[in-house]
Amino acid sequence: MSSTHAPRPRVVVIGAGIVGCSLADELTARGWNDVTVLEQGPLPAPGGSTSHAPGLVFQTNPSKTLTAFARYTVEKFSSLQVDGVSCFDQVGGLELATTPERMADLHRRAGYATSWGVRGEIVDADRCNELWPLIDRSAVLGGFHTPDDGLARALLAARAQMERATGRGARFLDRHTVTGIERVDGRVTGVVTDRGTFRADHVVSAAGFWGPVIGRMAGVDVPLQPLAHQYARTRPLPELAGAESEASKPILRFQDRDLYFREHHDRIGIGSYAHRPLPVDPFGILPYDEARANGREMPSSYPFTEEDWSPSWDDCRRLLPALRATEIEEGFNGVFSFTPDGMPVLGESRRLRGFWLAEAVWVTHSAGVAKAVAEWMVDGRASVDLHECDLTRFEDAQRSPSYVLERGAQQFAEVYDILHPLQPMEQPRPLRVSPFHARQQQLGARFLEGGGWERPHWYEANAPLTDTLGPLPERDAWSARYWSPIAAAEARATRERVALYDMTPLRRLEVTGPGALTFLQRMTTNNLRKKPGAVTYTLLLDETGGVRSDLTVARLAPDRFQIGANSPADLDWLLRHAPQDVHIRDITSGTCCIGVWGPLARDLVQPLTRDDFSHEGFGYFRAKETYLGHVPVTALRLSYVGELGWELYTTADLGLRLWDTLWDAGRPHGVIAAGRSAFNSLRLEKGYRAWGTDMTDEHNPYEAGVGFAVRMDKDGFVGQEALQALAAQEPARRLTPLLLDDPAAVVLGKEPVHVDGAPAGYVTSASYGYTLGRCVAYAWLPSLPTGTGVHIGYFGEMLPATVAEEPLFDPKMNRIRR
Repeated sequence: MSSTHAPRPRVVVIGAGIVGCSLADELTARGWNDVTVLEQGPLPAPGGSTSHAPGLVFQTNPSKTLTAFARYTVEKFSSLQVDGVSCFDQVGGLELATTPERMADLHRRAGYATSWGVRGEIVDADRCNELWPLIDRSAVLGGFHTPDDGLARALLAARAQMERATGRGARFLDRHTVTGIERVDGRVTGVVTDRGTFRADHVVSAAGFWGPVIGRMAGVDVPLQPLAHQYARTRPLPELAGAESEASKPILRFQDRDLYFREHHDRIGIGSYAHRPLPVDPFGILPYDEARANGREMPSSYPFTEEDWSPSWDDCRRLLPALRATEIEEGFNGVFSFTPDGMPVLGESRRLRGFWLAEAVWVTHSAGVAKAVAEWMVDGRASVDLHECDLTRFEDAQRSPSYVLERGAQQFAEVYDILHPLQPMEQPRPLRVSPFHARQQQLGARFLEGGGWERPHWYEANAPLTDTLGPLPERDAWSARYWSPIAAAEARATRERVALYDMTPLRRLEVTGPGALTFLQRMTTNNLRKKPGAVTYTLLLDETGGVRSDLTVARLAPDRFQIGANSPADLDWLLRHAPQDVHIRDITSGTCCIGVWGPLARDLVQPLTRDDFSHEGFGYFRAKETYLGHVPVTALRLSYVGELGWELYTTADLGLRLWDTLWDAGRPHGVIAAGRSAFNSLRLEKGYRAWGTDMTDEHNPYEAGVGFAVRMDKDGFVGQEALQALAAQEPARRLTPLLLDDPAAVVLGKEPVHVDGAPAGYVTSASYGYTLGRCVAYAWLPSLPTGTGVHIGYFGEMLPATVAEEPLFDPKMNRIRR
């Protein structure tokens, strides 16, 4: 909570839908009472997505963050009433399976629910029929029942929060159309409307599908694509006659046909994602009055397209035979927002300080998002990890209008699809390729995708190497997807000989200037005050000690540093804090990197250079600028796979020459190209963390097992004060290495972990450890002694595992330091 004596910032929220109203309530609850909410339509139903939302809230999601948002939305709306009517009807949720593949997926979703703290259970077809007597029992294999899900009455919830916020000093002004955003020296100062200008220290765009319009006024990119979605209501059903409540049965999902259902007293409401994507231009959406004048109920309601509905109606009547005797009474195509990755867009723009986005948010997550953004604004950080939602997360190549349109439409099409965690997008590809792409194709690379980059996961050219492997455990159909036994051969070749890894997609920043060292010392946890040629693993923390990112910093000259970072948010964070005498630029696209790793790495590299690459001449965590053959390189002696070797960087134009130079030199040593699948296995055997998966700003360094990168005796750094209290405490939870007991068992990540029969945590990263002959899984768990037995839930099975001592492989670092 902010101090009662601190000056209250002036906040203008654009949009009085469920997000804007929730945000006003959350801000005023934290003492920021000078809040004005502007709405172009009439209140309390202004005509955006909130006004037509069917209100289904299914909390369970593969994203821990989205599930946390939904849980808070349920909790909050359940506590709100308007005129004695609850803002949330907790009728429960039921997801049906009509195929074995969907039934397996429901088991996986039940695992997510357990991991993230949502009550739910897998039920058989008879129980599904009890919960929803109208379904055809013979068509259903089973379901996933979540008793705490239900229906949000979005307009009532908006009104309830509007009234609470107004009671604390906020004001809500309808019929105010925003026409401009004022700014001075890169900071927002006000909002211009057709009825006057409103001064502001902070402006939040919660405009929903109008977000790109407001963003353009502010000069801030909003990667959001509105799409229309079909919703229809039947005529009254005799089977529901006399219904006293709006709904008595669980909200229902028939995901095998992209459909959902809810009751409206004696009618059934049906939503469909089965139709073709119907993109809407946000700059062409009519204002409220013009939409009404054109015969539409509201701007977000488009005419119902019968031709798109017909196949879904057949599917509805097969699942619910009672519908065969009725017809659709009314329908519309409602507009709502999608992003390229299906996640919200949240946060403050660095280009226009004080301008915030709270966009692409569904009713399901609305109160949770509002709480997080309010915490972020008032306290400087949210209480939940938001990296999946951060407005900076998209690469420049992912922000073009055509990309946002294409990926947004695909997100609509995939809403109910069974998606594998490794499944790459199909289009637009290829988008970003390393200079080695042609050589990788010649080697039969199997590419997956991340951040727009084509990333080899294994190479078919290495298939003959599998003949020398012992028998590998047989995989189930799910874990066998996007996997090949070739990965095991590539991991073995890395351990026994030498392999080339394309590390180009890893983000690289260059920090220069007379203040560079002082700045980086203040921003990071480890001591960077070392001679040029030193490489340091360090952390970016927030003020509470949460791990924002982990970095590898090479000091190449007194005032020049190369940083290995994670996401665009790292660049944004550093730029926000950089003084004028420090210059930071992202050099990723203009450079490339090859990891040369394995016991024969020195034999490969040394003949190519006149510089000394011996252990004595080029120690671990050291850097050199040198030449390999004709290619100038920056060589960092690092290893993310636990073997001797170097990361070798050069400019993109020389990348292909570097690859060919290393490949030719490596032939006598049996060099191979190896992919991300082997890489992930090797790094987990070594216990190396992946930021964003294994640790986020929800975790401090001591919990995450990276406390060794903190130097508390260093002059002040961000988060140091918070760590002083944490360093003296024994962590209540830890990132814990687990080895599955069964050599044939495999898990993939996000599975629940049970201790003494009760859920106690969840898996972050997992991969089969080919050197160890066991699957390695890292999990957030209470502090447990080595040797403790646990169970990991995998598709309804309980797989035994044991807490292990890390690092699991080469604990004395003999293989790296030689």
